[in-house]
Amino acid sequence: MADHEHTHDHDHDHDHQGGGHSHDHQGGGHSHSHAVSADADRRFLWSALILLVVFMAGEVVVGFAAQSLALISDAAHMLTDAASIALALVAMRLAARPARGGYTYGLKRAEILSAQANGVTLLVLSAWLGYEAIARLIAPPEVTGSLVLVTALVGVVVNLAATWCMSKANRSSLNVEGAFQHVLTDLYAFIATAVAGAVVLITGFARADAIASLVVVALMLRAGIGLVRDSARIFLEAAPAGIDPDQVADQLVATPQVDEIHDLHIWEITSNQPALSAHILVAPGGDCHAVQRELQRRLREEYRITHATLQVDHVGESGADDLLQISPSSEAAAAEEEAREHCEDAHGPVHRSGPHPH
Repeated sequence: MADHEHTHDHDHDHDHQGGGHSHDHQGGGHSHSHAVSADADRRFLWSALILLVVFMAGEVVVGFAAQSLALISDAAHMLTDAASIALALVAMRLAARPARGGYTYGLKRAEILSAQANGVTLLVLSAWLGYEAIARLIAPPEVTGSLVLVTALVGVVVNLAATWCMSKANRSSLNVEGAFQHVLTDLYAFIATAVAGAVVLITGFARADAIASLVVVALMLRAGIGLVRDSARIFLEAAPAGIDPDQVADQLVATPQVDEIHDLHIWEITSNQPALSAHILVAPGGDCHAVQRELQRRLREEYRITHATLQVDHVGESGADDLLQISPSSEAAAAEEEAREHCEDAHGPVHRSGPHPH
């Protein structure tokens, strides 16, 4: 390669040039900074973890003494809260390791594994608690309302403190957001349990405990489904939410001198780190490098995609002379054929200026 330059600051730019064929991995403006540092994130998470573990131990004892499923379910949920925070802490440490060897992205997706595990545990726990709550609706046991009420009110205070700690961490990370959803759901659960304890204490209506548990189950299902869905999108390398690849391609292909875009892929390496790759065909005589710089600028400024790999060629290069011969009567079929001739294993639609199939 005639020119191979690596600059290793935060704005990393890898430019490989040779024979009109250019690959660019541009990270200009690629920033991983957060409103708080990773060390601060860990301190906030540790503070929340200690609060939850200490209170959970006491809640288990009171829950069995009062025969309250709502308290026991809260304690079980707090156990998953503690586990989710511990898992988030481990994942953060793994994700911070530099890329090396076969792990070319490092272990950044360890955080997504953690988020998915948090979502799955919420769903499993909600199924078990839902079953138990329905059984107690049918045959409610005697519940000590005063113990339930006092313990739940203390739980509200503890979870408010834990939620505050978690809210100060970087919630743009799906990993931290997963742990936060656990703690937030538990806060709602304690509020519902306190209401149930008050109802039992005042009216003697024992089924209020089971109803409170069902409210918690609904909240757990909502949070769990969201975490599993969002983490699955990243693992399946779907385009980030809010970014339409066809729309991105249609905007970019309107750039002067760009004749065609195909093999366009947009995915997320981890939370809020989108990446893009594409094959760009430039009109004969066009300036490939100028086009490449303009496309990188647009991706960065319009879509906040700062990790982009663009292969830029002139139309008709690489033995694809037939690319210049397009039949107006069958343009869509010709476009697909062109992509196959230029790329033996082309993926996705071919994008051209003007109307074209997606």
